[in-house]
Amino acid sequence: MPATPAVKIFGVGNAGVSLLTALTVPEFAAAHLIAVNTEAASLAASAAPMKIQLENKLLRGLGTGGDPDRGRAVAEEQFSTLKSACDGANIVFILAGLGGGAGSGISPVLARAAREAGAVVLAFVTIPFECEGNRREAQAQQSLEQLKAAADGVICLPSQKVFKLIDENTSVCDTFRVIGGLLVEGVRGVWQLLARPGLIQVHFADVCALVRDRHAENGFAFVEAGGPGRAREVVEKLLAHPLLDAGRVLAESDAVLVSLTGGKDLTMAEVNRVMEQIKRQCGHAQIIMGAAIDAAFTNRLCVTVIAAKQNVASKLAVTRTETQGGISTGLSQRDTTVTRGTRTRRAKEKLFQPQLPLAIVSKGRFDKSEPTLHNGEDLDIPTFLRRGVPLN
Repeated sequence: MPATPAVKIFGVGNAGVSLLTALTVPEFAAAHLIAVNTEAASLAASAAPMKIQLENKLLRGLGTGGDPDRGRAVAEEQFSTLKSACDGANIVFILAGLGGGAGSGISPVLARAAREAGAVVLAFVTIPFECEGNRREAQAQQSLEQLKAAADGVICLPSQKVFKLIDENTSVCDTFRVIGGLLVEGVRGVWQLLARPGLIQVHFADVCALVRDRHAENGFAFVEAGGPGRAREVVEKLLAHPLLDAGRVLAESDAVLVSLTGGKDLTMAEVNRVMEQIKRQCGHAQIIMGAAIDAAFTNRLCVTVIAAKQNVASKLAVTRTETQGGISTGLSQRDTTVTRGTRTRRAKEKLFQPQLPLAIVSKGRFDKSEPTLHNGEDLDIPTFLRRGVPLN
């Protein structure tokens, strides 16, 4: 594997393709930028050197019409094209806005194609504002679950959280620039982490170990500060970052990767101060730390944080596997197997439910009243008794 891993960055759908514009800078010259969409006009305006237009007879050149099923169908039809585009990549980034047709439908299929091509897949996506309606929100949530099942890690930004970073005078265009900027920060932070040599190196294998096969939603933050109080300031920015949800993402994570970059004036005391605060927030998480010195960062300190937690379903599966004697549900008779090392124990569960001690209760003062008859049946007698149904 090369010292600097081969990276391919895909912008999917209108939102994803537009985000690639911010990455067409010398800093990302070594990365391969690829635009993927169903609309020719969007691709024509993109500065990405490689463009893939997904089209079929169903779309007839009109795009997905906001329907993720159409986007998914056309991506499945051209799965081999997407997989070929991922060939040679060690890591694949996917940028997309979920809720529409192309981004929601194509992204999970692209993630699966990239993994089959052997790449680690990180997706950076947005979820619509609440004001965009229930339909887009439902489509985004469904796509997010599909993407988490297909990619190694998903960094998701609910657009509603951006209200913490804007005021009432912020225009619509500026608001979407803020959202796009946060996702671009995410890509830039991971890119610098992989591409910049460090005194304490964060290797590509560290990133792989953090996210591969977790299929979880990861938290991410990239912050920087300058001046004498930069260590304190970056910690404050981390804890206020919308993608870390006021630090709750760190508290819930089980693995955290931290990369610090500063100039030659970066002190060990500053590094220790930042890491102490992050450790306090992370609880019992495994922490991987890297540090790099770059002359361009004199009087500045940049911190990149990736927080990952194992998928809840995976944790539940592990817990069930380790449970003594298997899992008892009491719903049916079954055999359960528990394996520890080379020993296998088989436990048989039997269902036992005793007969309920029910008896006919006297009507009391209504004993002499006329029965309620319908079609020859006394409706005052409970149905289970009239029909001879035993209760278990």
